[in-house]
Amino acid sequence: MPPSALHEVLQSIENAPRTAGRPVRLLAVSKMQSAQAVRALAAQGQRAFGENYVQEALAKRATLSDLDLEWHLIGHLQSNKAADAARAFDWVQSVDRTKLVHALARHRPDHMPPLQVLVQVNIDDEAAKHGCAPQDVATLADAIAAEARLQLRGLMAIPQPAPALETRRAAFRAMKDLFDTLKARHAGVDTLSMGMSGDYLAAIEEGSTMVRIGTALFGARPAKEQDA
Repeated sequence: MPPSALHEVLQSIENAPRTAGRPVRLLAVSKMQSAQAVRALAAQGQRAFGENYVQEALAKRATLSDLDLEWHLIGHLQSNKAADAARAFDWVQSVDRTKLVHALARHRPDHMPPLQVLVQVNIDDEAAKHGCAPQDVATLADAIAAEARLQLRGLMAIPQPAPALETRRAAFRAMKDLFDTLKARHAGVDTLSMGMSGDYLAAIEEGSTMVRIGTALFGARPAKEQDA
């Protein structure tokens, strides 16, 4: 990756409108990237990395065990991988059903800090996309908050990649409304994860506190993987 890529992304986040008083975290999406590429970005100061697939992340973590990194699962989590995810990740951003909540809590080791959790919302009601319905956020969040081994931190969404940016902005605004409602209901909620390489500045303007960037940091992946 170009040495300046991380700096340029961080600078654009800092310069984005309406960020004063609201820090925005950068999550480097490292799925389908080599451990060497992650190491190179870590050498420039990046610490938080997002992975889509549990098995890929486990292998990468083992290779990079000498580094103090924060690992986020941002892809769909199957229930049969919950035990591995509960042990391997610091954050799981893709919790979308109560069965998964209980599985993650059951398998999170007692010697580790509580697993940081975001509720994934299918904000555009896309049939082929994972995430809970907006009206189910409160119930799912309550289930997470009731588990001692989990820490509810907020919401995540992947809005429909509509050509018109204003369409995505509408989804971002809807997520911000859900986020504000959740914050009023649960202490400790502070994270709204939305915005990727093609729209993260708009997401920040609409209230995002964490953006998930892959292509702008690592370069393009194969076409079927270009979604961050």
